[in-house]
Amino acid sequence: MDRPRYDKNKTRDRIRNTSLALFNSQGEPNVTTLLISDELDISPGNLYYHFKSKGDIVEELFTAFEAEMLDLLAVPDDVDVSLDQQSFFLHLLFETVARYRFLYQDLVNVLSRYERLQVRFKRILKKKTTAFGSICESFRRQNMMAIEREDLNALCEQLTLTACYWSAFDTLSHLDDRESVDPGRGVYQMMHLMLPYFAPDVQEQAKLISRDYL
Repeated sequence: MDRPRYDKNKTRDRIRNTSLALFNSQGEPNVTTLLISDELDISPGNLYYHFKSKGDIVEELFTAFEAEMLDLLAVPDDVDVSLDQQSFFLHLLFETVARYRFLYQDLVNVLSRYERLQVRFKRILKKKTTAFGSICESFRRQNMMAIEREDLNALCEQLTLTACYWSAFDTLSHLDDRESVDPGRGVYQMMHLMLPYFAPDVQEQAKLISRDYL
């Protein structure tokens, strides 16, 4: 009888998925490679075979996060965006942030220790601001939003700021349970940042949509 073959890719996936869960629940600085190997019930040497250091795990997780985020943020600048599409975009954005929330909950610390990620994260921030700008410009073209250029730039920066730090703010309300995340409240807050600039009839529709996320 043939012996079952060892699937190194499956083990690598298990290490990556377990590390992500531990980083999210305990905070990346508090997780060691020994803790990861214990959680997986494998030897430290087995883990080292796949990842030479915890930094390699963090970088691979960041690469997956980066791919998801850049794909989501590729908002065309020449299409008409509806409120439903905008709210769904925000929903997907905060779901992605929640999935990799360890990056956001201790952002400055993580980026200061993994310098190679700094430029890549700044690129994502810039893409977020550009995506929000494309959505708002679409609303302006459709006469759904009235906003001056200076205010638009400030609003897009505020949306980027909220999207970046909402996860850390949300975690502060339940430090004893870091598994508890609520992407919907982030969507609600983002919708309300834009609310004052919507036309009156659009405001009412935006309020109704945002309430569904509470």
